[in-house]
Amino acid sequence: MTFNAIKRLAVDSGLPLHEAALVADMTESGNNPEETRAQLSEFLRVILEESEKQYGKAQDTLTGLTGTNAKKAHDRGVLYHSRFTHVAIVASLSICESNASMGRVVACPTAGASGVIPGIFYALSKENAFPFAHLLPGFILASAIGNVIAAKATLSGAAGGCQAEIGSAAAMGAGALAYLSGGDAETVDSAAALVLKSLLGLVCDPVGGFVEAPCVKRNAIAVTAAISAAELALSGVTSVIPFDETVDAMRRVGQTLPMELRETGLGGLAATRTAKQLVDRIQTRFQKP
Repeated sequence: MTFNAIKRLAVDSGLPLHEAALVADMTESGNNPEETRAQLSEFLRVILEESEKQYGKAQDTLTGLTGTNAKKAHDRGVLYHSRFTHVAIVASLSICESNASMGRVVACPTAGASGVIPGIFYALSKENAFPFAHLLPGFILASAIGNVIAAKATLSGAAGGCQAEIGSAAAMGAGALAYLSGGDAETVDSAAALVLKSLLGLVCDPVGGFVEAPCVKRNAIAVTAAISAAELALSGVTSVIPFDETVDAMRRVGQTLPMELRETGLGGLAATRTAKQLVDRIQTRFQKP
């Protein structure tokens, strides 16, 4: 599946872009579009429900490396960002810290990158008062963008580095936000490409192998990048390299990353002195009777 194929189908059929994505998925995989719509509707319901439930709360995470970031961001309030972006940041942190404390999340596209989509969709729900029925087409399109990346490259940090996880989540979020803000297919293409190319080469280097540091805060940074990319695309800024080719580039970059930078906890930030000291403390704590 390619995004160009979805765009062509939308033009040829006269279908809205998200409906063309459902038809393209049916053609590719045989999935019933209405069953897919129902499944995605349930995923979105869980995302919004958990975002509301966890928003701005402190969490007791597995390692203690995170757990207070969402509350800190929430309590500090808006400083430089818009209220929309602030809510997206807090929701993103909240979901990721809930994930680190064994909470319920929807992997969008992975658990480690599960905060970006909730950040954007919760902000649209709370700050822009978008009803569920208005949000669902954007979520369907976000899923289609994720499917394109999965088909052409990978969504796995172990295979392609963090660019494949957080980069993909940001592309999904940027494309969805552009679409729900009235952007056409080319605007969506540029939004997704702009943010993905900005995260090319991002390594997967979780401290101790735990999906906490730097993963949680990367979600918050990525959600702001996704919003920025959508705003750029909606203003008419286009990506010189189209989305499909950007995904191809991501795949090639991921294939060149050494094993140490692909979720092994052996390189990048995970190999720093502080990270090693933290891991020693965590292991000592886990070994106590």
